[in-house]
Amino acid sequence: MHIETSEPRDMPVAPVSTQAPSQLALRRVAIDTWRENVAYLHRDCAVYRAEGFQALSKIEVRANGRHILATVNVVGDDAIVGCNELGLSEDAFAQLDVENGHTVSVTQAEPPESMGALFRKIAGERLTRADYAAIVRDIAGHHYSKIELTAFVVACNRDELDREEVFFLTDAMVASGRRLDWHEPLVVDKHCIGGIPGNRTTMLVVPIVAAHGMLCPKTSSRAITSPAGTADTMEVLTKVELPFEQLADIVRDYRGCLAWGGTANLSPADDVLISVERPLSIDSPGQMVASILSKKVAAGATHLVLDIPIGPTAKVRSMPEAQRLRRLFEYVARRMGLSLDVVITDGRQPVGNGIGPVLEARDVMRVLQNDPDAPNDLRQKALRLAGRLIECDPDVRGGDGYAIARDILDSGRALKRMEEIIAAQGSKGFDYLHPQLGRLTFDVCAPASGTVVGIDNFQIARVARLAGAPKVQGAGVDLVHKLGATVAQGDVLYRVHAGYPADLEFARQASVRDIGYRLGTADAVPQVFVEF
Repeated sequence: MHIETSEPRDMPVAPVSTQAPSQLALRRVAIDTWRENVAYLHRDCAVYRAEGFQALSKIEVRANGRHILATVNVVGDDAIVGCNELGLSEDAFAQLDVENGHTVSVTQAEPPESMGALFRKIAGERLTRADYAAIVRDIAGHHYSKIELTAFVVACNRDELDREEVFFLTDAMVASGRRLDWHEPLVVDKHCIGGIPGNRTTMLVVPIVAAHGMLCPKTSSRAITSPAGTADTMEVLTKVELPFEQLADIVRDYRGCLAWGGTANLSPADDVLISVERPLSIDSPGQMVASILSKKVAAGATHLVLDIPIGPTAKVRSMPEAQRLRRLFEYVARRMGLSLDVVITDGRQPVGNGIGPVLEARDVMRVLQNDPDAPNDLRQKALRLAGRLIECDPDVRGGDGYAIARDILDSGRALKRMEEIIAAQGSKGFDYLHPQLGRLTFDVCAPASGTVVGIDNFQIARVARLAGAPKVQGAGVDLVHKLGATVAQGDVLYRVHAGYPADLEFARQASVRDIGYRLGTADAVPQVFVEF
């Protein structure tokens, strides 16, 4: 495997300041500022007074030949930072990578070089390839404050990027970090645009295609606003935060892995942008395409199967909208040299029964074990997605992928490969027959008799989050009935698990306001057109 990097990768290049630096002692301030470098100066600090710093101004911090840019916060409490100290938030302290108490120099920072391009985008102008390259370099280098990042995200969302701009943004995001080369002609990946709770097909697709012999190095994200990401669910079974070199060895030995992607430094600008996109609930098509494809290209994928679910409460709610998004993905993927197969799937309801890390891990292992209680919708969707990936193999005839995937799963070869990957990453001994679920529970019951004609993906996910998922691994929602089921008044629709009384009460209040289910007659069940 070869890793390409552009200079410099480890630390950002900051504008050169012409001011004489001021010396302070470094102090680690244990505050998670989520992808933003924040510096803390005491209001009586001589440097703060002499340099004319203001709250939210940017400074350059240097030590041992390393440097970062940070946004100033002013404090008046010696317990946080003293008059002769400079405090750094967790992210900033880790980036500077020197010991607590080390002497650092502080100067005012020059504005990022790309600020002119940012202002033009705010004004609604179309930007060039060079503009996006400059902006993304500054984002990856943490040269932008959260306010400036937000301005860029909102500007791109308000004046939707054209397809050329989406390509420029994607290409720049790939260039901002590592780009892996596995020295193989066929490296496969699978991704879903999200928004569907419990949709844990990746943990089934990877062992199936790896057992077929295809290379599938899967680095996944943690949840930000959902009840669980693939990395959160996999962490129930095994370690997911591993040195990248160890993951590369696992991929070579077992043709796949399932790990958190934070250690790989793939498209780091995307991680910074997500830190402001998600709190604002901004997920515009252009930014979504750039985010997903930049990570896949940087990870060395040559072939990608992309899942776009459609449904009344999914991210994409109609077939015309799905087709527009598909065309944008296909255009950018083609420009990036990535072979893309877009699959439009059923997003009317959660996939599987469990929503939350332990519950989703239970469902995955039930499918791999061919357990009779395995959720069939999760099994079938994973088989069809795996089949589409297997058909990327030039030795497989089109249309045969599903049968090959089913044979790999039914024969136990997928389970064996998953167990090998789990052991190699560091097994945690998960017992899917007796999963450790949150000990506090309550049931949400049908208020009347009828047929389940609607399940609100967003509301069910929200209840699971309020119950504590994903931070509390055993928390979440266990669905008892799905679309089309006939229920009597008082029947349990789903059970909520929590680890703490406060979480349980938050989830209970949310479910009282909106249970997330709609009941009606059988002919009112929404239909969906999918491509399987």
